Amino acid sequence: MSFFPHTLPLFYLGCQRWTSKWGQCHEGWWAPYRPERVHRLHSLSKSFTATAIGLLVSEGRLNVEDRMVSLFTDALPTTVDEHLAAMRVHDLLTMRTGHAEDPTGTVVKAPDGDWVRAFLAQPVTLPPGTHSVYNSAATFMLSALVQRLTGETLLDYLRPRLLEPLGLGEARWITNPQGINVGGWGLYLTTEGIARFGQFYLQRGCWEGEQMLPEAWVDEATRAQVPPGEDEASDWAQGYGFQFWRCRFDAYRADGAFGQLCVVMPQQEAVLTITAGVQNMQRVLDHVWTHLLAGMDEHGAWPEDPGTLETLCARCATLRLDRPKTTDETGDEWRATLLDETYTFGPNEAQLRRARLIAGFTSCRLMVTDNWSEHTIDFGLTTWDESKTTLWAGSEETILARAGWTQEGTLGLEVLFIEGGFHWSSVIDKAAGVLTTWLPLTGGLEEEPLLARRDDANEAGGSTQQQEGMAYRGGSG
Repeated sequence: MSFFPHTLPLFYLGCQRWTSKWGQCHEGWWAPYRPERVHRLHSLSKSFTATAIGLLVSEGRLNVEDRMVSLFTDALPTTVDEHLAAMRVHDLLTMRTGHAEDPTGTVVKAPDGDWVRAFLAQPVTLPPGTHSVYNSAATFMLSALVQRLTGETLLDYLRPRLLEPLGLGEARWITNPQGINVGGWGLYLTTEGIARFGQFYLQRGCWEGEQMLPEAWVDEATRAQVPPGEDEASDWAQGYGFQFWRCRFDAYRADGAFGQLCVVMPQQEAVLTITAGVQNMQRVLDHVWTHLLAGMDEHGAWPEDPGTLETLCARCATLRLDRPKTTDETGDEWRATLLDETYTFGPNEAQLRRARLIAGFTSCRLMVTDNWSEHTIDFGLTTWDESKTTLWAGSEETILARAGWTQEGTLGLEVLFIEGGFHWSSVIDKAAGVLTTWLPLTGGLEEEPLLARRDDANEAGGSTQQQEGMAYRGGSG
């Protein structure tokens, strides 16, 4: 399933929010997303972690040549081999730690919850600084280092030094069992906050006349510390800095999974920020270069065109997610039908077992049971209802939920993980006794729909053994 970007604001150097010496800057939120909502940044969080390391270096409290074994003496394995002994802070920043494979999955599953000790216990089979492996656990170790040197979490350390001076607004960061911000992911921030961060880097660490981060650090962080790859058309093969990716056209970016982007274009003196829920991020960047960058002159300005500007403003003011229409949106009232039905899933990767729908004159509730617990979601009747759930996300997440009858006579259930960026939807065909669910695009689940059958439909359709033999995925069965 495709999904639109959620937000797309454009900042310029020297601008007052949306205007600058080059022209007018624009923003847009696809409703029901709103400017004040924070978003889960996924790996875009890494660039903030690297910035904290830069601040520590500028304060004289750390050197990128410092060895990890000297910084975590109380968490080392019994035997320290030569490769682990050689691992530097610089190697963590550039993800060249000497690991042959990404150790993150093993580290986060440490039975005792001690991620630091688990990271240092992983085999370092290659000389650090010689082999690049994408490694979120390395970024976690940078966060752990900040906390060890300062006595504060990474987020608390950054608040007075970066977040508050830049006016980044609300922010929170997921912590691990040790109480350490995970660093490599898990930061929540508004889209404008991300854009301000990008403008801070565009201005080479200067904000309102104060040099908060040394220019030399910004230059080092955003150049290709890891050499480019062979695919000239890929924005993931242009080199890697200190937790920043190089881009084509001499740009660079902080980025996170599913379309979280902060693209800095020094030649055009522009910053583009996108928060989204997409699978193909290269396609998004291709559109940026083809349609946005190509329309700028060498100074980042667009030709004056009042008519086009008026059209753009009108379009940005009316953006909304392209979700299936319900009959209620065309004026019909909620079709109040008393329902209490249970649907049973066949074997599936999502570990879903059953879903119970309870609907009345003024309410609609879905109670989903997986292998761990039961999750209750209350739906607004044709409007979005806000609540929290632990379904899919692994932790409590804010959601918006809406129910409505479609023009085909089915009941549509829509859920937006409004901060996480994911979307989950189900359609109930009462006549067929089937609930069809499209899973969130979290990367770990198949994109094909998952089917559940109403219990009375199962009884009518045959024995349990016969039902287990039916296809529950796709559109068959």
